[in-house]
Amino acid sequence: MRHRDRQSQLGLLPRMEARARKDGFSYRYHPRDGKPINLGTDKDEAIRKVLDMTGQSNDDGTFEFLWRTYKERNEYKRLAEATKEQYSDNWLELEKRFGKLHALALKPKHIARYLRVERASAPIVANREFAVLSNLCKLAVEMGYIDRNPCKEVSRNPETPRDMLVEKPALDKFVAWALQQGPSAVVLVSMAQFAALAGNRRAEFRAMHWPQFDEQEMLLRLQRAKQRQGKKKRELVNVSAALHEVLDRMKALDSYSPMGPVFPAPRTGRPYSEPGFKAMWGRLMLDALKEKVVEERFTFHDLRAHYTTYHKLKYGEVPELHADKKTTEGVYERSREVRRSAL
Repeated sequence: MRHRDRQSQLGLLPRMEARARKDGFSYRYHPRDGKPINLGTDKDEAIRKVLDMTGQSNDDGTFEFLWRTYKERNEYKRLAEATKEQYSDNWLELEKRFGKLHALALKPKHIARYLRVERASAPIVANREFAVLSNLCKLAVEMGYIDRNPCKEVSRNPETPRDMLVEKPALDKFVAWALQQGPSAVVLVSMAQFAALAGNRRAEFRAMHWPQFDEQEMLLRLQRAKQRQGKKKRELVNVSAALHEVLDRMKALDSYSPMGPVFPAPRTGRPYSEPGFKAMWGRLMLDALKEKVVEERFTFHDLRAHYTTYHKLKYGEVPELHADKKTTEGVYERSREVRRSAL
């Protein structure tokens, strides 16, 4: 019994045996009928050989299988659509490295190499991919493919909180320039202004339609993208004069329809898809950098921080963007100076 316990701790498949050698281990497989089969000294290769022999190597227990299974679970279905899109993007990278790999063959050293070496050029994105991989390993534990989650033995890449503040003069300069760059740029920069003036995530207004704007009440009705504990929360945004100017600009488009999208893609008249938006926004930002309209690339999250910071300067407190205002304060409030009174 002690012998079997030691072998099970090595993470071997059923009916596999590890035999100690001076330089490590050699591995064998014991079929139900027949003599033991030598598998060599490489543990990962030995596991793959057994999976081949038992007919499991095609799919069952691989990360491709786990990803498909994960998407069918309620845990995944309850996620916000924006989070699902992010996870899918993360999986596209993970699939290249781990898709065909059986969960049993994944070791902490493989994960660490992926984070530090293979994705060294994108350490923060690699952390998001790591989170998805950890979810799949957790599923593998629940389904009995592995005994423990190897991701728990690896530290994420260190992250420095982003502190860029898109100041109003710089944003005004960018807006004035973008409005002269053609129909697509007009819609994109209007979306940027919306994020900076209303503070919403792009996922909350990218596909917004005109019936969500109550012009009589001067109110926008939006659905918060990230819900907590299954509780849906609507956001009612009072439309300021500056925000109304942005909406008027969109109404003046040739493609305007009272039941249509507020921010239509010029070619289709439909809302931008997320990949389409990212491509066009990246191109616009690259042009702005080349023409020295902006000194540094900024993101829509930076515009959300712009809204939070200027909201606090104007009203004395951060807006309600999260269930806990401390989260909003820590992530999005990026004031460059603090004002206080002397005694």
